[in-house]
Amino acid sequence: MGLVRIFLLFLWCTFGASQAIAAIAGTPRNVQLLSEGWRFSKGDASGAEQTGFDDSQWRRVTVPHDYSIEGPVAQDNPSGPAGGFFPGGVGWYRQTLHIDTLQPGRRSFIVFDGVMANSDVWINGQHLGHRPNGYVSFVYDLTTYLKPGDNIIAVRCDNANEPSLRWYLGAGIYRQVRLVSTGDTHIEPWGTVVTTPKLTDDKATVHVRSSVISPDGGKLALQVRLLDPSGAVVKTVSTPVVQAKPGQTLNLEADIAVTKPQRWDIDNPALYTTAVSLVRDGKAVDNEDVAFGIRSFEFNAPKGFFLNGRALKIYGVGLHSDGGAMGAAVPLAVWKRRLTELRKLGVNAIRTAHNAVAPEFLDLCDRMGFLVMDEFFDQWTLAKVPHDYSLHFKDWAERDTADLVKRDRNHASIVIYSIGNEIRDTTQPQVAFEWAKRLIKVHHELDPTRPVTQALFRPNVTKDYDNGYADLLDVVGQNYREKEILAAYVQKPTRKILGTENTHEVNQWVAVRDHAEYAGQFLWTGVDYLGEAGRWPTIGTGSGLLLSTGLQRPRAYERLSWWSSAPMVKIARRVATVGQNVVEPVFGPGAAPADQPAQAAATARPRFSQALVADWSPANREPHTETLEIYTNADEIELSLNGQTVATEKRHDDATPIVVKLPFVAGSLKAIAKRDGKIVATDELLTAGKAARLQLSADTTLSQHLDDVAHVTATLVDDKGVRIADNDTVVEFLAEGEGKVIAVDNGNMQDHDPYQTSHRKLYDGNAMAILRANASNGKITVRVRVPAIPDVPESEVTIPVKPATALVPLRSF
Repeated sequence: MGLVRIFLLFLWCTFGASQAIAAIAGTPRNVQLLSEGWRFSKGDASGAEQTGFDDSQWRRVTVPHDYSIEGPVAQDNPSGPAGGFFPGGVGWYRQTLHIDTLQPGRRSFIVFDGVMANSDVWINGQHLGHRPNGYVSFVYDLTTYLKPGDNIIAVRCDNANEPSLRWYLGAGIYRQVRLVSTGDTHIEPWGTVVTTPKLTDDKATVHVRSSVISPDGGKLALQVRLLDPSGAVVKTVSTPVVQAKPGQTLNLEADIAVTKPQRWDIDNPALYTTAVSLVRDGKAVDNEDVAFGIRSFEFNAPKGFFLNGRALKIYGVGLHSDGGAMGAAVPLAVWKRRLTELRKLGVNAIRTAHNAVAPEFLDLCDRMGFLVMDEFFDQWTLAKVPHDYSLHFKDWAERDTADLVKRDRNHASIVIYSIGNEIRDTTQPQVAFEWAKRLIKVHHELDPTRPVTQALFRPNVTKDYDNGYADLLDVVGQNYREKEILAAYVQKPTRKILGTENTHEVNQWVAVRDHAEYAGQFLWTGVDYLGEAGRWPTIGTGSGLLLSTGLQRPRAYERLSWWSSAPMVKIARRVATVGQNVVEPVFGPGAAPADQPAQAAATARPRFSQALVADWSPANREPHTETLEIYTNADEIELSLNGQTVATEKRHDDATPIVVKLPFVAGSLKAIAKRDGKIVATDELLTAGKAARLQLSADTTLSQHLDDVAHVTATLVDDKGVRIADNDTVVEFLAEGEGKVIAVDNGNMQDHDPYQTSHRKLYDGNAMAILRANASNGKITVRVRVPAIPDVPESEVTIPVKPATALVPLRSF
């Protein structure tokens, strides 16, 4: 294969393909995104860790890579409903680094942000380490193993024993891999922490502390430049020179005063940067840039949550880590699209349910102004499914927690940590008390600036409010049962309370709305996700405000009416009673012990049926009665059918929708919202006619960056542009030019067709293609057609391609 020579890690290296370089000229730390040049084989391969192993027949892949999402889904896959019936198994990856010369005095690291799961990593046949948790970031020091010539990195992932999670987990090296070079004396991985111990409107104190490892000793100091949100240097300070002994690890600290600081807030996510340079004997040997926000926050027992001194209800949603058609290897542009749509609905907070997320996801939350509950575990010592993390918890939980807190503690978005979701160990108080104390201690020692919570489940059953367990937590979190947590506050008014998981039901929202002490809620969920499917043929859970495509579900209209300040009105047609199974299956009806997943799958109920649609086009066009729900935050609405007023009603103080039963007549159904007698918003649904064309919407630009993709949504409409709620017709996406279709989706959690193709059935009239650029400039033309309907002409859209632009800066560790 052809090799491309690049400069990396202060070593001359060659790779199987060009890598994107993030090194800055003249800086002692160099960072390389290791995405290209990987070879992959599914299935076990004896000796694949050895340098002489022949991988020439293995498939070339780009990392991040998820081999589970390639399918096929099958009812007999061991992952079962928990894993969405996707396949798992063992997978191997190999990468060749060619080094011409080694430079003395340098240290080289490899960083993995997530390998699913039970990973083992080798360099030149030497085993570097094992990590069972597929969600943690980890670092290995390569320095003593590198040699001139070819160096072989081998990675084995083992997902053979399933189910190992209660939702879709993916498989493989599904997050970033980076190579990092520093001096021998260096800032340890995740070793710089930035805090703002003093903050007023006029002045802030920024405290910087770097943990430094010095194998050879020497005279050490930090030079710190503070950059404001525009990138301008505010101030530069240096620490006193310290004499380090050989092999010593020490902390170097500096304080910087900032006048009139720009505060990070949800509407103004201003980020400062500390550019830290480590100097040894007068020479810079390492450096690190850390973005952070200057802000204050507080959970107050009687008054709820405060950000920068003002009361703010937490309007949160839980999010699992998959990206629908992209599986677990989710480009950041997919998350940006989803977060943008959630923000339109009034969402201001994210719960990382129930595991550590990719660090660049947190970078994105920092930049978009979302609050974050950073949650790490779904189980402790007691299992929920047969092969879950409980098998490793006692050996790894504290180390995994420490690594993740150190990695995440500089993010402005994070306002609270969660040590677990619906932990079964609370049924054994002695065990639960011990582990809660140990995990809380790790959090508090490594990050004393943030509180710790836990998503309690049925605490009245396990007596958590009576035996002292809940009061171990800085903030008491409870899933569902809002009356219980409010009663717990009354029982002990010093308790700070938060809804860590809540349903879409109105009573749970009203409890938050009407009680200042209730800091907020995290809705289950923000986006539909794969896995936790209930029973075949469903492969995912439709609990979201958004479909997996990022399009709004009609149920989102209700949340919009509660959480948005902009005037709005929306009409939805109810087609079924509410059919949600919101109780976690490990505790709820139909639950089975962890060793009986097959029985659970056979008896589980379908999860989150589609009960509302946003159309006036029922399949039955004969005379019958339809039930409509109108959502508004205005004072009153007027509903008309074909120009005739059929209902007027004031907004309900109890937050329930306005319900109108109406005989169906084809035509125009229009809602007008009024505030102080003036029209402030309208919504109209029209009866769809015959399919006439495809209406396309697309992202306006695309770059070649690995984290960038473009979405093209095709909607089947009639000659007036009214969407046709078609669920069967296949749409084809054909890309020409500087890019290709990498996946398709429609949001239907019962569609078993592969995602990695160029055609997809419509779902509620929509289908989506995801495209990636393969050049630095030019354009991609996407032609879309419906072969089964000859009368519908082909449509096309053109997307400009621009040079690679990162959505967030490339991190080192």
